[in-house]
Amino acid sequence: MATGLGVEVGWAESAWQRRIVNVRPFTGGWTSTMVALTGDNGEQAVLRLMTKEPWRRHAAGLLAREATVQQQLHGSRIPAPRSIALDLSGDTAGAPAHLMSWLPGTLRLDSATEDDLEVLAQTLVDIHHFEPGRNRPRDYQSWAPPSKRVISPWVQRPALWGQAFELLEQPAPAYAGTFLHRDFHLGNLLWSQGRISGVVDWVETSWGPADLDVAHAATYLAMLHGIEASARFTDAYRRRADGRRDEEQFRYWNVMDIVGYLPDPVKVVQPWRDSGLDISDDLARGRLEQRLEYVLRGG
Repeated sequence: MATGLGVEVGWAESAWQRRIVNVRPFTGGWTSTMVALTGDNGEQAVLRLMTKEPWRRHAAGLLAREATVQQQLHGSRIPAPRSIALDLSGDTAGAPAHLMSWLPGTLRLDSATEDDLEVLAQTLVDIHHFEPGRNRPRDYQSWAPPSKRVISPWVQRPALWGQAFELLEQPAPAYAGTFLHRDFHLGNLLWSQGRISGVVDWVETSWGPADLDVAHAATYLAMLHGIEASARFTDAYRRRADGRRDEEQFRYWNVMDIVGYLPDPVKVVQPWRDSGLDISDDLARGRLEQRLEYVLRGG
C-alpha cells in the first residue's frame, strides 16, 4: 500500500459521498495500486492509484481515457465499471487516481476449460462490436517498437526472434478499424457463476485491428496455460466473428504482441504468483517462445 493512504481515502470519501469503513488493497496489480473501498452503507467502490512509473507520468491521459470509455460503455452489454470521480493531477489523492464502481466476481487465472475459452471469445467479440460513435478512442500503439527488438539472454532459439524482428520491419497489413480493449486477458476479467461479470482496466482502449486484441489474449493464455489453450481461444473467437483468417495478418499482429513482452515476460509472472499460481519465470519464457514458433509456422 502506498504511503499517504489516509489522504487518498479522504479524497475518495468526499468524491463518493460515503464514510469509508473498510479499505482493502488488491494483489496482482502491475501498473497501479488498486484499493477496494466499503462505505458505511455497505456500498463498495474501487480506487485506482497511478503510483508506478512510467505510467504515473502518463496518468492524466490514461485515466481520462479510462473514464471516458467507461461512460461510453455504460448501459451496453459489456460489464465494465462505472466511472465515479477523477483526480488527474493527484493533488488531492496523493497520486493520479480514478474512483469507479465495484463489480462482483473473482479472477480465474487458473482455468482455461473449453467453456471458459468460449465465454472469453464471446466477450471479446462483444467488445469489438461496440460502436463508440464519433468519439472513437485513439489509434492503437504498437508495444513492440524497434528498441525492444533485441535478443534477450534467456532466449533459447534466437533465430526465431530474428524472424520476428524482420517481419515487424515490414509495413503493417491493412485492416478494418475496430473498438479495442487493447489489454484483454484473463488478468483483467472477473468471473461469477461461469460468466464474465466484469471487464476492467480500460486505460489502453484504442481503435485498430481486432486481431491485435485476439493476439494479446492468446499470448497471455499461452504463458499461463500453454499454446494449445491459446489456439483453442483463437479458434473460438474466429467462429464467432466472420470465420475467416488471413494468414499474413494473423502472423503479423501475433508477432507484434509477442515481441511486446520483451525484454522479459517475467514482468507479468510475479502478479500471477501473487495470486497463488505456481508458474516459474523460465516456464513463462519457454511458453512465449513456443507461441512465437507456432505463430511463425502458421499454426
